[in-house]
Amino acid sequence: MGSPLSGLIAEIFLQHYEDTNIKHLLDTKNLVFFIRYVDDILIIFDTTNIDSHNINAYINNIHKNLKLNHTHEERNSID
Repeated sequence: MGSPLSGLIAEIFLQHYEDTNIKHLLDTKNLVFFIRYVDDILIIFDTTNIDSHNINAYINNIHKNLKLNHTHEERNSID
């Protein structure tokens, strides 16, 4: 916060985080789709392969300062 470089440093960290920890989930087809815009993440997955609790537990255990709070689709809409 406050530094002009803070946003850039955060983006570099999150890109590295995704490349090292999330990319293999897409490659193994556990996740169908993963996209991040600033601090919002949209994940689409096949419930026959993995469930939301497993994804949430995996992501929350990668780094102690990053926590994923999941919101499920309701009435064909995402908040």
